[in-house]
Parts: sequence; C-alpha cells; structure tokens
Amino acid sequence: MIFTHLLSPLFALVISAPVLAQGQSQAPIVYDSIHNATVISGTWSSGSQGVLTGPGFANPANQSFTYPKTTGISYSFTDTYYEIARYRFNANGSEPTCITGVMNWVHGTYTLAPNGSIIMTPFGDGYQQIQDPCAAVSNFIEGYNDTELYQSWRIFQDPTTLGYKLHMFAFDGSPLPPQFQVSATPNMLPTQLLRNVSAPHGSTTNAGLTTQNALKLSGAAQRSRSPKFAAGTALGAFVVGLAGLAL
Repeated sequence: MIFTHLLSPLFALVISAPVLAQGQSQAPIVYDSIHNATVISGTWSSGSQGVLTGPGFANPANQSFTYPKTTGISYSFTDTYYEIARYRFNANGSEPTCITGVMNWVHGTYTLAPNGSIIMTPFGDGYQQIQDPCAAVSNFIEGYNDTELYQSWRIFQDPTTLGYKLHMFAFDGSPLPPQFQVSATPNMLPTQLLRNVSAPHGSTTNAGLTTQNALKLSGAAQRSRSPKFAAGTALGAFVVGLAGLAL
C-alpha cells in the first residue's frame, strides 16, 4: 500500500447554524438504487480490511486494543446503531522519526439527515490510545466521545470485484478511504454503555452537537505532554477519516 498522507491535519468537528441551514435548504436526498446499490447496514472496512469493528479490535471494559496487522478504518451499522474502529499513523514532516500512532474506538446511534448527511452520536464510552515516541508521555489512553458529522455518503457496486463499496465524506467534504462491505450482518460489540463513565463534557454548538477532543493532539494539555508540539509542527486535530490515505 502507498500512503500519500497517513493522516490529514484536519480540524475538529465544529458545526455552525449557517452550515446546517444551508444543508436544510436542499431538496431531501432520495435513498434509491442510484444513491445506494445496497443498504448501509453491515460491516465495512478499508484497504486490506485488516481493521474490523467488533470484539477483535477493542475491549472497552479495560480500555484496551488488539492491534491489527495493517492500518485502516471500519464502520458498522444496524438500522439505528453504529460502531467505528480506526487505526492510523500521522507523519511529522519536521521530525520524521516522530510518527504518531492512534487507535480509536467509538459507538452510539446515528441519524440519516434529509440533506444526505449522517450524524453520529456516541454513547459516551469511546476511547483512544495515542503513541508518540517524541512526547513527554509517549503512550496514553483517553476518552473519545465526539459527535461526528459526515457531509454525504453513497454506496456503489465496484466494477472490478462486483462487491459493494461505501464512500463517505467528512464534515468538510474530505473523502474517507473507500470501504468495502465485509458482511451484510454488522459485526459489533453490544449496543449499550460497556463501561462506567461520567457524562461527556464536550462543548455544545448552536446546533446542539458536542465538540470535544476529536483525536486532537494540540492544545495546552497535549503541549504539556510534549514540548515538541509547540516547537515543531502542531499536529493539530486529527479528525474523523483518513482523508489523504491512499489504501
């Protein structure tokens, strides 16, 4: 696999009222066979499909991960619930040896909005592990419970494999790596809180959606862990999606 950008330095999800208003002025999306060659329910995975949702990736009870052999993303959907598994690297142009690895897991409920977007609302027990050999704290686990907006999505039938392929676009229109359908039956952990957590403390936008850390490695807390973030490149917010990953 050739990686053009292992992680695109996008910004954390922030949804403003004007953006939603613009989307609401559009005609409602028709989820027909032209938009979707099949339903979104099932398990999807990018690239070599080494990253998959379900018990083989995350164990929320003790906030641990089983590392896949390859990086990638995987999304699973029922008609109400979702689960996401993400494993990726971020290159540091200023210090090539300082490659940051991120394992991320989250689940919750989702809504298909009339304008064709998807809004994913977490249960509150999501988490991520960040490894940075150049940071003051080189390996740590923290909660991840961001509400995520995907601007649009479509499902095609791949002309080569004849399998189904899910294309999703992040809140700013950046494409995620295409995901192929692994199973029409979703491979997911139980669709409920899987560990004791306090209520999320993300900020709330005018649209009522929370904004939290979104795989963010910038900010005062992270800079205190690693002075290199201030002196070198501010890695910024790692948002949903490997926009720039060529898998």
